[in-house]
Amino acid sequence: MNDPRLSAEGELALARLALDEGDLSHAADHVAGAVAHAPTMPEVHEVLAQFAVLPGGGVPLFPVDDHVFIGTAVARAHLLAAAGRPGEGLELLAAATGHAPGGDWAGVPWVAAPELPARLEPDLLARIMMQVCAGIGDPVPEADRAPLLPYLALARHSVDEYPGHGLLLGAASALARRLGEVTLAVEWASRGVAALPSKLSEVWLGYAYRSAGRTTEAIEALRRAVEHDPDDLSVYADIAGTLADHGRLDEAIGWTDRALAKDPTFDCAVHTAHRLRYRRDGDLAHLVALADFQRDHPDNSHEHNDLAECCQDRPWLGHLPTAAEAVANVLRQALAEQATPHRLTVSGLEPPSAMRTVATALPDAEVVVTGIGEPDIRRPRRAGTRQLWRYEGTTASPALPPPSAAAGERVRHLAYPAWPHPPAAYDRAVTLAAVDIDDLLGLLVHPPPVPDTELGAALAKHDPALWVRCVQVWACLGLLHHRTDEPWPESTRRRVLVDLLWGVEDWTTEAALFALVTAAWVDPSVRADVAGVVAERLADGVTVANTRPVTINWSLAQLALATPGLDNAAAATAARLIVEETSAMESATARGGPLRRLRRWLTGRG
Repeated sequence: MNDPRLSAEGELALARLALDEGDLSHAADHVAGAVAHAPTMPEVHEVLAQFAVLPGGGVPLFPVDDHVFIGTAVARAHLLAAAGRPGEGLELLAAATGHAPGGDWAGVPWVAAPELPARLEPDLLARIMMQVCAGIGDPVPEADRAPLLPYLALARHSVDEYPGHGLLLGAASALARRLGEVTLAVEWASRGVAALPSKLSEVWLGYAYRSAGRTTEAIEALRRAVEHDPDDLSVYADIAGTLADHGRLDEAIGWTDRALAKDPTFDCAVHTAHRLRYRRDGDLAHLVALADFQRDHPDNSHEHNDLAECCQDRPWLGHLPTAAEAVANVLRQALAEQATPHRLTVSGLEPPSAMRTVATALPDAEVVVTGIGEPDIRRPRRAGTRQLWRYEGTTASPALPPPSAAAGERVRHLAYPAWPHPPAAYDRAVTLAAVDIDDLLGLLVHPPPVPDTELGAALAKHDPALWVRCVQVWACLGLLHHRTDEPWPESTRRRVLVDLLWGVEDWTTEAALFALVTAAWVDPSVRADVAGVVAERLADGVTVANTRPVTINWSLAQLALATPGLDNAAAATAARLIVEETSAMESATARGGPLRRLRRWLTGRG
């Protein structure tokens, strides 16, 4: 890892040489580089001070444009302050913080000087604080706050200088709240409301109360904000969110309904309403409607995460479930214990992808199958389907040639076992649109090695089966992007996916079904068709389970419940199947500590 101070010293050495030669332009470039590496390093500011005595205070040597280098902007900010224009300098520092909040751009004496606010108008100070707030988290994680504390010092001195300026007090409150100073935020926001009663002042106070855990007072402040401006529907959504966070869902939904009555297309209210309704009754239709709204209204006022939040913990909606087969469980256990079994006996043959994955991962283990139930898992569920696997006894091998190296590399760098929601997975898979269909099919039985990434290392260490399933899912999502100009009913993409669905019972069955379900999420015109196919495949799995275990049935049921427009009878069957299968699966998961940790890591909840 590069040492920022060493990098800055190198830039400063070059800057000094350029200054000695009178090459001011190159000297300025190197000083800007030093500022970017070590913005508070005293030696950097010593060299920068040599520019301050030049004509124009050295400011013209550090121009800003639409693509300005951050070191140039920050250097210009310091020179502006030295030239008696600290307001302009603060605006540039705030812009740098918005671009890279982790940089200590404002950690210099002049920003935190108690006398600075007296040289500036309070409206400008308020605007600068709002600019900083717009570019940082809400709240900022404690570990990331240090570079932002100079702005809090500026806020304190500004409030001391202008104790009755309502806008400044409110903006300072917003900054203090984001930096964990909740008590101070409440104090400043309360004074701001007293000095300047307005919608914005009440919103700042409501947010401060909310951060302090004073929910009743927060709601009261936000209600007063609505009274100031009944047409600002974003406040309605804030009230709804605050009520919902404290379990008052019916009241919360009432506020979203009030907002939607005024404007049925107001994005904040639409997103909040669907999320809260889903929380209340768990009806998938709310999430599908939200996905439709997002597709039809791409120009929302800001980014929303409501759909992703609702899908995050749901199998297939937000992540790929792990394999349920006995051989996959043994593989995970062997990796966790770092002990390869000499002999692995299974009472019934399991899906070919599972059997082959274990044979590949544990080449020294003898796998013995003591029985094959009926109907024979080696035979496709319908005649005439595409053959992915061929059998020699109980040993499966690919029936298709390997994909091209380019196709393998593309899916290797794309595949990931989690996604925000099905439409996002569909959009991500568009990079496979140019991959030949034969290559995509080849990937189903010839998965590439795990990538040389943190993800790849985690999967190889804990659950290689999840990587195989991951490749199969993304290959099938790639099939969705194949010949999209063809009408769905007779399309190649539908025909191939349905063909895979009725082939040999396998993980590829799940992958193909997920692709079909995803098609239904992104295209309302195919929903009735997909729902019918899903219901039919689920019913077949239930029928087979009457005579032998079907390891993919739990997953098929989860896919069914993720299907838009699934009929009530099929949904009831899926729900019953999940209840029947879940207890055994939870027991297996409870024994797999490393697997649970892997799941948390994959979904960002580690």
